[in-house]
Amino acid sequence: METPRISKWRPEAMVAYNFQSQFVDAIESGAKSHTVRRMSKRRHAREGDRLQLYTGMRTKACRKILDPDPVCLKVQSIVLEVGDESIVAAEIDGTPVNDLAAFASSDGFESLETFHRFWRMFHGVGIFHGKLIAWGTECHE
Repeated sequence: METPRISKWRPEAMVAYNFQSQFVDAIESGAKSHTVRRMSKRRHAREGDRLQLYTGMRTKACRKILDPDPVCLKVQSIVLEVGDESIVAAEIDGTPVNDLAAFASSDGFESLETFHRFWRMFHGVGIFHGKLIAWGTECHE
């Protein structure tokens, strides 16, 4: 019997995301209930999709972080302006994020400074356009 193809029209579609080990505890505890991902040719999750959250993908240390798989609650556009010294601004669906420190914390970072260092190291200084994918009980408005 052939395995059915999962597509965007099927509610049981699953999307896998890999996380660095530094985020695992926050995901497991529920403190981190979203991820920010750059725009790419690959399809991101859509509302209602099941999310498979992993750490160490494509290695022998690969493991699933949450089981059962959480459901994607919301997908929003996000723009971050990363400066030399700080995160200059952020917008979610065109609405400014007023409390950048609270947002950084909800994204699994200890402080706004560690959030900035991470973004500067992995994405550089400039404007970042991406998607905020939420799987927790709370979405950013």
